[in-house]
Order: sequence, then structure tokens, then C-alpha cells
Amino acid sequence: MDPAFLTIAELNRLYDQRELSPVEVTRSLIDRIAAHDGKLHSFIRVTPEIAVAEAQTAERELMAGRRRGPLHGIPYALKDIVETAGIPTTGHSKLCEDYVPAADAHLVTLLKGGGAVLMGKLATWEFALGGPSWDLPWPPARNPWNPDYLPGGSSSGAGAAVAAGFVPGAVGTDTGGSIRGPAAVCGIAGLKPTYGRVSRRGVFPNTFTMDHCGPLTRSAEDIAFFLQVIAGFDAEDPGSEDVPVPDYRAALSGRGRLDGLRLGLVEHWYAHGAHPDLPPAMAAAVEVLRGLGAVVEPVQLSSLRDYTDCKTTISIAELYAIHEKDLKTRPQDFGRILRNRVLPGALIRAEDYVQALRWRAVLAREQAVALKRFDALLTAGALNVADRADPNQPDRLVSSPSITMPLSVGGLPALAVPCGFSGAEGLPLSLQVAAAPMAEPTVLRIAHAYQLATDWHRRHPDLH
Repeated sequence: MDPAFLTIAELNRLYDQRELSPVEVTRSLIDRIAAHDGKLHSFIRVTPEIAVAEAQTAERELMAGRRRGPLHGIPYALKDIVETAGIPTTGHSKLCEDYVPAADAHLVTLLKGGGAVLMGKLATWEFALGGPSWDLPWPPARNPWNPDYLPGGSSSGAGAAVAAGFVPGAVGTDTGGSIRGPAAVCGIAGLKPTYGRVSRRGVFPNTFTMDHCGPLTRSAEDIAFFLQVIAGFDAEDPGSEDVPVPDYRAALSGRGRLDGLRLGLVEHWYAHGAHPDLPPAMAAAVEVLRGLGAVVEPVQLSSLRDYTDCKTTISIAELYAIHEKDLKTRPQDFGRILRNRVLPGALIRAEDYVQALRWRAVLAREQAVALKRFDALLTAGALNVADRADPNQPDRLVSSPSITMPLSVGGLPALAVPCGFSGAEGLPLSLQVAAAPMAEPTVLRIAHAYQLATDWHRRHPDLH
């Protein structure tokens, strides 16, 4: 049995039935990566010896009836800004090309404790912001649906590796959309949890006040499995929230009905200027949700431009603070795109930063008021399909409004899942579901019900 596109839930069931073993799955995926990643560049570093050793340990424990949790024996990979003891963590940057951490990030400790199997470190945009870049030690990752296109960013390798069937799950990070964007354009699921739900200790910072870590998988159900292991309070992360971790998988029980749920549709964010196939795909997704019993009504929030400008002002000020020393002492070691994105932070006045933080509070309150009327918010996961892999493409990060940034400003849990394909390019389109802080169970329930009623997440690229 080829495990390439089995979900985490399916792997668990097959492990329990002794029809597949962690070692078989791990070796098969190592071979698949070796055969196909040469054209996708999703991995910066594959760790086959570590993977096989961890799979052997997991297999012995599972055979003895000792299950450590929902990721026991499940292969995964890490965005290469997540520190791993004894394994280089580069940030996809020349500045950290030889950096080998002494300790694991907190979430890696949790994954190891849960018996998960580390397959390697994944491509990213430089320090999770500067990319896609062609002037770095490693090439940018490509989209498995068509390698002439990109897999989004900045968790680019994570989106590509999961979509390509190299791993059933990966850890990415999301400050303005860096989990949800790759999930959207690669046709998989990606969750930005509530701010403070997953520890960021041992993860290279991007924007202190908006950084999140979260999973990318092939389904909402698998997101629940993954989140169960990595969520929780970490006293050494100052942004961590001391809130009990619920049983996320329990939220998926039932018959996939959404009776009584009220969903606010933020249609005006994607009604104009988006890919022409997106509004019809969203309309079809809304009808599926209505058919499952949900009440879907329009809701008006501030413009994407407002949210993007607020988030960007805060981000570039914090980014500059993070990278100031290296910018002054070794600017030549930055990729061109990251250098150009960070340097404007030197021009942000303290007054601008403070006013942007105040604006953020106003925008977050706007979302909180809407979520008193609705159980969740719906919108698109991305405004367009994947970008072409063109080194001469102009940098549109700030000039183009982002449909993922608003939910970063509010710190809300937000999940992107596939909802169709474009006609001309044959590339994935995506739906985004968000809810109040710590309401991940609601988000997962809605997305899982949608996926029980559709098969978009069951479609996979042909790497041959």
C-alpha cells in the first residue's frame, strides 16, 4: 500500500490494525522525497537516519500496545525556522547557514514526546519574510500541482511537501498568512491557531506580536490530530496563553451537520479584484454549508487595505528591531527581497508604531463584535491562485491587500481548506474559516463537515 496520500487518521487506523508500520511508511516517504523533490525543492535538509530510528522506536512501542498520542509513528517535517538540537536551522538564509541549535524548540519537544517521526527541515522564505528569493543558498520551493508555479509563502516548503505526499503533516508559522497562504494555493489544510495557543519558544521571530505556529495537513481532521500534540501553555513564551487544551478530535464527532450555527460571510473582501473563478467557488461552498444546516449571512468589516496597512506598519517596525544588528554589520548576507522589506522599518516613527497598535485594537474589537452575532466568519483563503515562479516578478507583498492578514490582526484561529480549482490554470482555490479566540473546535467542526460533504481535499497532484 502506497502511503503517500494517506491522512494521519488513516495511518493511525492502519497502524492499529497492523496493516502498515511506521518504518514501512517512513522508508516509503524517504524514497518518494528522493525521487521527486529535486524539482520541488520543498526540503532544505532531509534527515533519513533520524526518521528511521524514530520510526523504529515508535513501531516497537505501538506493537507493545503503548500509544503516546495521535501522532505516534506519524512522519512530519518542520519549517526551517524551528530550532532542532544538533540539526542545522538555517531560516533559509546565508546568515544562519551554519547555525546548529543546542536545544529543540518547545513544540519539537512536544512532537518528540508524542512519538512523531521527523523527516527533515523545510524551505521557507528567508526568515519567514523575504521571498521567494533566487539569491539564497537554496532555491525557492515549487508548487506540486505545477512546478512552474510557487507554493505560496512563507511556509513554502511545508505547503509543497504536504501537497506532494512527502509527509502527512508539517509545522509552519503564520504572521500575516504564512500557513494559510501555502495551504490555499497548494490545495491542503492549514491552521493559524489563536495567538498564544502554540508556543513559539525556539522559533525564529518575525513579528513578536503576531507570530503563530501551526500545522499544515491534508484535512481538517488531521489538523485536529496535530494540534492536539502541539497546543498548550509554555511559561517561557511571553505570548503563551494559560488556557486548557480541549479534545479537538471530539469536536469532529457527529454526522457532519452544522444545524444552528450562524456564519458571517465576509464576501466584500473577495468580491472584486480576485481570481474570476474564486467568487463562484465560494458561492458553491456557502451552499454546501447551508445544506449542512448552517445559517450564512453577509457581514461587513473594514477593508483589506485597512487591515493590511495596520499589520504591515507594526510588522516592519518589529522586523527592523529583530534584524537591525545584522543589517548594520553584514547587509550583504541578506537576500535582496528580505533586505528591501526590512529596511523601511528604520523609517517608522515611534508615533506611527503606537498609532498602528491602537488601530489594531479597534480592528480586533470590530471582529469581536461580529463574533457576538456569529459563531464563525467565512471568507476566501487566498485572493488568487499560485504565482508563477518568475525571478523578475515585482514584490507585491505590501502593495497588494491580503485576505489572511485581517485574522492575524485579530489573533483569531483561522483555517484554510480547498474549495475548488481554477479553470485556466487548474490550480487550487480555498475557503477560510475563523472564529473567536480559542474557538479552534468550532473552526475544525465547520471545516470537517464541509470536507465530509466535498472531495476537494481528496484530489492530489501527479508528480510524474
